[in-house]
Amino acid sequence: MIKAYVFPGQGSQFPGMAKDLYDNDTRAREMLEKANDILGFRITDIMFDGTAEDLKATRVTQPAIFLHSVVLAKCACKDVPDMVAGHSLGEFSALAASGAIGFEDALALVAVRASAMQKCCEKVPGTMAAIIGLPNEKVEEICASCQGIVIPANYNCDGQVVISGETDAVGEACAKAKEAGARRALPLPVSGAFHSPLMEPARAELGEAIEKTAFSSPLCPVYQNVTALPTSDPDEIKTNLLAQLTAPVKWTQSVKNMLADGAVSFTEIGPGTVLQGLVRRISPEGTEISGIQGI
Repeated sequence: MIKAYVFPGQGSQFPGMAKDLYDNDTRAREMLEKANDILGFRITDIMFDGTAEDLKATRVTQPAIFLHSVVLAKCACKDVPDMVAGHSLGEFSALAASGAIGFEDALALVAVRASAMQKCCEKVPGTMAAIIGLPNEKVEEICASCQGIVIPANYNCDGQVVISGETDAVGEACAKAKEAGARRALPLPVSGAFHSPLMEPARAELGEAIEKTAFSSPLCPVYQNVTALPTSDPDEIKTNLLAQLTAPVKWTQSVKNMLADGAVSFTEIGPGTVLQGLVRRISPEGTEISGIQGI
C-alpha cells in the first residue's frame, strides 16, 4: 500500500498544541527545548499556555506549526512514507520529516521565513480571500481582469481557491466572483498577501538563508507546491522552496498527482484536520484518510 504523509500550513494552530508531546515523550521534550534555544525565546510557553491571539503572530505561528508537525513525525510515526507533501509552510515540515533538511536547520529556515514575511506584511499591506463554488479557470480569469495585484494563491480543492494580493484588488475580485455565481467570496483574517508578488521583498532574506542551508536527498519523493510534481533532487527542492514564497500553492494538483502515482493512504501529521478534508474532496471514494495530532 502506497502511503503519503501530508503536513498542514498556517491556520492550523491551537492553544495547547504539542503539550502532550512535551509531557509524554522524552525525545519530543528534547527537540522542543532545542527549538527554544534556536529561536531565542520560549515558543513552548506560547504554544502550551498562550491564547489563540498570541499564536496568530506570524513569527510564532509558523515555527509552532512546524514544530508540532515535525516532532510528531519524528516521535509518533513509525512507518516511512512513500511520498510526502506539505501545504505552504507545511512543505518545510515535509522536507524535515523526509530528511531533506535537518531539524535544526529547517527550524532556523522557518524562523527566517516567518520574520521576513512578517516584515513584508507590515511594509506592504495586502490580504487574502477564499472563493468557493467557481472553477479554477474562472477565478484565474477574474483575477486577471482586476485593477492592481491579485492572483490565485492556494488551489485547495476543486471549487475552492484562495486569492491573494492588494486589498482593493482582492475586494474587486470578490465582488466579481459573486457576480459570476460563487457560493462564497470570504475575506480571510490574515496579516498579508501570502503567495503573491507582494511577498517579493522577503525573497532576498529567505534566499540567502536557503543557500546557506545543507539539503540532502529525501527518503522519499516530495511533491512541492510550486510544481505539484515529485522530486528528490536537493537543488530543485531549494529552487522551488524559494519560488513558493510568491507563487501559488498547487495543492489540488499535488494530491491528484500523488493519487496518479499510486497513493491510496493519506495521513495528516500535525495540528488540525484541514488537509484531511481537502484530500477527501479531491480523492476518490475508498482512499484511506487519517490524521495524527498527538500521542
